Amino acid sequence: MLRVRCLRGGSRGAEAAHYIGSRLRGAFTGWVQRTFQSTQAAAASQNTCAADDKAASPVPKDCLVCSYNEWDPLEEVIVGRAENACVPPFSVEVKANTYEKYWGFYQKFGGQSFPKDHLIKAIAEIEEMCNILKGEGVIVKRPDPIDWSVKYKTPDFESTGMYAAMPRDILIVVGNEIIEAPMAWRARFFEYRAYRRLIKDYFNSGAKWTTAPKPTMADELYDQNYPIHSVEDRHKLAAQGKFVTTEFEPCFDAADFIRAGRDIFVQRSQVTNYMGIEWMRRHLAPDYRVHIISFKDPNPMHIDATFNIIGPGLVLSNPDRPCHQIELFKKAGWTVIQPPVPLIPDDHPLWMSSKWLSMNVLMLDEKRVMVDANETSIQKMFEKLGISTIKVNIRHANSLGGGFHCWTCDIRRRGTLQSYFD
Repeated sequence: MLRVRCLRGGSRGAEAAHYIGSRLRGAFTGWVQRTFQSTQAAAASQNTCAADDKAASPVPKDCLVCSYNEWDPLEEVIVGRAENACVPPFSVEVKANTYEKYWGFYQKFGGQSFPKDHLIKAIAEIEEMCNILKGEGVIVKRPDPIDWSVKYKTPDFESTGMYAAMPRDILIVVGNEIIEAPMAWRARFFEYRAYRRLIKDYFNSGAKWTTAPKPTMADELYDQNYPIHSVEDRHKLAAQGKFVTTEFEPCFDAADFIRAGRDIFVQRSQVTNYMGIEWMRRHLAPDYRVHIISFKDPNPMHIDATFNIIGPGLVLSNPDRPCHQIELFKKAGWTVIQPPVPLIPDDHPLWMSSKWLSMNVLMLDEKRVMVDANETSIQKMFEKLGISTIKVNIRHANSLGGGFHCWTCDIRRRGTLQSYFD
């Protein structure tokens, strides 16, 4: 059985625990330490779950929602919208998640629309992507268009919105349950509204519907003096377990989790804190096991362009962001594949992402993958694995922060709950 023994590999886990403990009140420090211990214990001692063949509650036959992993045959999916997408205000959490060369862009356009010409092209690309999915026999649903430029105010902050482009960021399907993530950016506080019509329909079909605790997003959730000026700074801070989000309250983006049947993997990142991870662990136990893994990543935010599980026993692992716990997968008999260097040009704007969106692919089943039409190197990699490539150009959509996996949330895949690490 897979065992996750540390948060950041060896001494890095201790550094992360020490850092957080030093930041919090004495009583809460003990809770954080117990949280780490319980997370490790859950990964190491749930033999009773592994030994017990009793499956989770069966999914109702007429329920439209059922998905346990990233590769079973895809039958229904939500695809995001680029319409009305706005640049988020340049707040501390946004600054910590973007690269310095784009800070001027956020300072100039924060709260306003992304460049109109670029948006028009992105919208056309995603429409074509939807048409291709339908041609492959997949039912496609879309969130509602919303005016994200409207300013809103809570007792703790005010902001404008961002978009409903990346359903993977806010929704995760585990079995027949849809979980709404609380999110960590103030610009994404009300993003769930675009998906409510769809989720109500799924609920009425028999799906479970859970909304994780909504954070206040008060100033205390963020390190207001987060020191970050270069990639070197980012590497140092991440290695020390220091992030812009604190442990003031639970927060997480759904895209920091990736599913492999009974085992779900997650990273502590700029948008997902340990309290958020612990909430998910308790919520999904005992039928699912949540494991923390970590990477040599100067700016961790969303796991699927760093570690993308593409089949039973098969994972893409970013060579620029090696996984500290990769031996755990190898010992479990998994094949670890390093994707080739992305081909996206240096001058293409990537305001909210990295070039490694090339590995942010969507599996339609074990033998079909949706991949960027421009990324010929990774296409060849898949073909050598015996996986057919469905080529779609989403270069302009990439600029908004996501690849095919980000732009989608699989609602139904034809498969059953399995354990791949026992």
